[in-house]
Amino acid sequence: MGKEAHMIIENKANELVIRLSKNLKVDDLQDIIDFLEYKELTKKNKTPQNEVDDLVKSIKKGRWGKTTKIG
Repeated sequence: MGKEAHMIIENKANELVIRLSKNLKVDDLQDIIDFLEYKELTKKNKTPQNEVDDLVKSIKKGRWGKTTKIG
């Protein structure tokens, strides 16, 4: 069988600590982080679509810079 994916979630005081296998692709991890950031930003209010669009543009620009530095 192939390598098993390992994920550990710990509840520490006011934060969650998530440990993942190194086998996760950087782009997949960034997609997960982007989604969690979006959920955190929008949990208490209704964010207008234009603000969501601006956030997505900003994230994509930042991701491209990080990805090119890694690769």
